[in-house]
Amino acid sequence: MVAVNYVGEELWSYFNAPWEKRVDLAWQLMEIAEQLTNNDFEFALYLLDVSFDNFAVGPRDGKVIIVDAENVLVADKRLIRQNKPENWDVWYESKFDDCDKEACLSFSKEILCARVTVDHNYYAVCQNLLSRHATWRGTSGGLLHDPPSEIAKDGRLEALLDECTNPKKRYGRFQAAKELRGYLAQLSHNVR
Repeated sequence: MVAVNYVGEELWSYFNAPWEKRVDLAWQLMEIAEQLTNNDFEFALYLLDVSFDNFAVGPRDGKVIIVDAENVLVADKRLIRQNKPENWDVWYESKFDDCDKEACLSFSKEILCARVTVDHNYYAVCQNLLSRHATWRGTSGGLLHDPPSEIAKDGRLEALLDECTNPKKRYGRFQAAKELRGYLAQLSHNVR
C-alpha cells in the first residue's frame, strides 16, 4: 500500500509564471539549499536528484516543498569533524557537468560524506532549476528565464547564476550562492 498526499502543483507548472512569482520560488529554492547544507543539527542533507518534478508549491501559502526525497545523502558534520578523514576541512566544490540529459549532476558520495563544507546543494539548484543550463521537458533557461529588461541589462543575475552553476573563481559558488540569495530576496522584496 502506498499513501500519497497532494501538497500542490509541481514546480514545473510555474515555469512560465509571472516573473515576480518565479523570483520568489527561486529565492525559496536557494534558502532550502542553504538550510539543508548548514543547520543547527550539524547534518547536511544533499539532494542527489534535483528536478522540477521533485518540488511542489503549496496552493495556499506558495511555499516550495520537497516532494521526492528518496535520493538524499545525509552527512553527519560532527562525525566528520571528530573522525577527521583526509581533507575533511578543505572546502569541496562540485564539478560543473554540462551533459546532454535533463537534471544531471555529478557528485562523489564518498567526498560528500567526508567534507564539512560542501557546495553541492547550491550547485544542484542553480544548475538544474535556475540557470540557463537547466533543461526540462524540452525547455531550457531555467526558472529565471527571460528576466525583465532592466534586470537582464544589469547583468548581475546572469553573472551570479553562471558563477553558481560553473564557477570561474576558486570557491566562487559559495560566494555566488550567498549573493544570489540576497539578490533574489531583494528582487522579490522578501524581508525575512
